[in-house]
Amino acid sequence: MIDWENLHYFSVFTEEKSLSAAARKLGVDHATVSRRIAQLEQNLKLKLVDRRPRTYILTPDGERLAQVVARMMEETFSIERLTQAGQQEVMGSVSISMPPLTAAHLIMPHLGRFYRHYPQLKLRVLGDVHYVSLQHSEADIAVRFGRPKDENLVARKVGEIPFGIYAAPNYLASTDSESYEWISVEVGGVHGQKQQKLKERLGNKEPVMVTNHPELQWRAACGEAGLAVLPDFLGTLSNLVRLQDDHPMSAEIWLVTHEDLRHSPAIRVVMDFLVSCFESFRT
Repeated sequence: MIDWENLHYFSVFTEEKSLSAAARKLGVDHATVSRRIAQLEQNLKLKLVDRRPRTYILTPDGERLAQVVARMMEETFSIERLTQAGQQEVMGSVSISMPPLTAAHLIMPHLGRFYRHYPQLKLRVLGDVHYVSLQHSEADIAVRFGRPKDENLVARKVGEIPFGIYAAPNYLASTDSESYEWISVEVGGVHGQKQQKLKERLGNKEPVMVTNHPELQWRAACGEAGLAVLPDFLGTLSNLVRLQDDHPMSAEIWLVTHEDLRHSPAIRVVMDFLVSCFESFRT
């Protein structure tokens, strides 16, 4: 008989493409993932992976099984979403994925108001730099900069967040414009496009610092390390100075959920709450 937990581990491995990434997602060590895959191979009497010094590579049988398991997992997620959508009471748990700075500064200050209205509903807020998957039920709702194009997802535009070039007052006072440095964060979308414009403005100079987290970029700007592209709500919050900019840009804010969940009472009240948090950014 097939051990379904072993199949689950194999499924996560095939999605993440490495033992270490699968282990992080599952909250276990990589040896556990390796052992689960070996048990599945033994159970099925099939070689699913080629074990190489630094990586595991799927065999042809592994590739075929991965496709079958992916379909099975999607059906399982569909059942979970159907069950959640069928609940008529506003209770239980709803998970939300959103950029961490957006969560910290635009959503968290309003949570008390939400819980006073819905004390039986619990929120799980995932402050994700790299977006989690709604298709695989890693979150129920997502806040995204830019409209997603995934199938079976329902998206609603709720506002636009303007971006600008910011720096600390002391940095601007003590640095000639020809000597400006800039701080980069590894993101795409409007944020990434505006960073490219800033780089061109500074003569294609390489950044003085690169980070993978927007908060570290913001903190570096506050620490007088250089210029940074930031959403306006962060720039004004930290008393930074907004530089004159010939190419103003803004990022659309979209709320996204799965088609199967859109009519769930719990999902609806959380979506309405999030819309209210972005009230000042409506266009």
